[in-house]
Amino acid sequence: MLSDREASAHLGAGVRPGAPVDEVLALVDAVLREAGLPRTAVRSLATLDVRAAEPGVAGAAAALGVPVRGFAAGELAAVSVPNPSARPLTATGTASVAEAAALLAAGRGTGVGSGTDVVMGTGAGADVVVDGGTGTGTEADAGSGGPVASVARARVVLLVPKRKTRRVTCALAASVPVRSHEDAPGARLLPLPHGYIAGEPGSPPTIPTPHTTAAMDMHTHTDAHDLRHHGDAEVRDEKLIDLAVNVRTDTPPDWLRRRIADSLTGLAAYPDGRVARAAVAERHDLPPSRVLLTAGAAEAFVLLARALPARRPVVVHPQFTEPEAALRDTGHTVGRVLLREEDGFRLDPAAVPEDADLVVIGNPTNPTSVLHPAASIAALARPGRTLVVDEAFMDAVPGERESLAGRTDVPGLVVLRSLTKTWGLAGLRIGYVLAAPGTIADLERAQPLWPVSTPALVAAEACMSRAALAEAEHAAYRIGTERAHLLAGLAEFDEVRTVAGAEGPFVLVRIDGADAVRERLRSLGFAARRGDTFPGLDRNWLRLAVRDRATTNRFLQALDQALLMGG
Repeated sequence: MLSDREASAHLGAGVRPGAPVDEVLALVDAVLREAGLPRTAVRSLATLDVRAAEPGVAGAAAALGVPVRGFAAGELAAVSVPNPSARPLTATGTASVAEAAALLAAGRGTGVGSGTDVVMGTGAGADVVVDGGTGTGTEADAGSGGPVASVARARVVLLVPKRKTRRVTCALAASVPVRSHEDAPGARLLPLPHGYIAGEPGSPPTIPTPHTTAAMDMHTHTDAHDLRHHGDAEVRDEKLIDLAVNVRTDTPPDWLRRRIADSLTGLAAYPDGRVARAAVAERHDLPPSRVLLTAGAAEAFVLLARALPARRPVVVHPQFTEPEAALRDTGHTVGRVLLREEDGFRLDPAAVPEDADLVVIGNPTNPTSVLHPAASIAALARPGRTLVVDEAFMDAVPGERESLAGRTDVPGLVVLRSLTKTWGLAGLRIGYVLAAPGTIADLERAQPLWPVSTPALVAAEACMSRAALAEAEHAAYRIGTERAHLLAGLAEFDEVRTVAGAEGPFVLVRIDGADAVRERLRSLGFAARRGDTFPGLDRNWLRLAVRDRATTNRFLQALDQALLMGG
């Protein structure tokens, strides 16, 4: 509870010599805002003892009205920190002065009285405790009925991990009472005087750090992927600059808005999709019997899962997760083919099992932005196999090269298209399926009556016009230019690795600790799409939508700050 935290919130700071009080206070205030706490919640400002007299530290403590607590390097080195760095470890013997000092101060400043022990973490059958009065460490056997049974216990948690400016790092910790039914992780004390860097031989495991936004990231500590998480969840409840959703900005265009608005006069009549269906068919040089209009591509995935028999469906990942979710919802056991980063997330047709009778792949693929050669995808076709190609972003590729839409020579081919991304119609829901007439008939039988609204049908017809297609082609070239600008900016960061050859209106980037970077970006006003919900990716990936140059420049500045804050 907040009241528990406010009772004993402690700041830890690492400062370089000469760091001014204004820089220290600015970072302190940012950390407190992230925790949702006022300055009055702070009980102490802790640091390395040789830095306690630094004017920046002393001045910040005076402004906060709290004492400075200086800890010896050996004491700080005994604290296992969740976000270690090599530089402070070399200089001071601790892998993060800010985190270690905050945790240690919180552990010894609980306000429950001298001589009372505070649990800093849990081990297998034992608790490591710190004496609140003397600071000496003891171990108590949880099953002995000895010291642990007789002490008041509190769990020390890191409310905000270390944040960083050029000369200052800062973290916030608090002690929370441990009730009899709780056994949550905190910071674990190591035997003096060892610091560590996570992942080195002999290093203890890094324990997930709870902080104020942890609820958004809880699944990252399990093996499950949240297949129902999509980019709109990143911006739904906050006013953030959106790089999480792949819908083109400044859409729909005015002419399309007018066409949709004019259609409202016909809402009393039931929708009639024949004209729109014929327009889509003409656009792809197909007969209408090979076209099915749907309420977005997402509905098409549900229809495929319900209508088509499949004994061994396989989804090629990383990819849009709705196809797998729809298949699982209808009782299918879904196989996964995971494309590898070291291969550039490029398709090897031989990786798909021969006995797969339903294969789903995206092109260009969301979230990798990889455009697979049409020949490689067509090579997946087999007699008795349905080959589903999600081309929701193909109209963002100049010339729609590598598209299979309109092909009738590939057995079992089903191509899905969406009009919501390029034309800004996510709220209207309109897409379509291209497939053999028998497959279209099977899918249509699984649809409810009048599945696509009249305004959506009007929009579909309008977006098939020659003028609209020319506008989409122009937008695709412009997206390519803006994507190149984004990639050039990202290349300036040593910490950022991008997936090469991006062709979609988004890019996929790898950053160590990207989940924490994403949270810092949110605090700076930017939303990025988390990557860990995509099978084949983990918490170190983010997807970034391509935006105009001015927005990209502002984002790159925010990313620079977010990376500095993480140390």
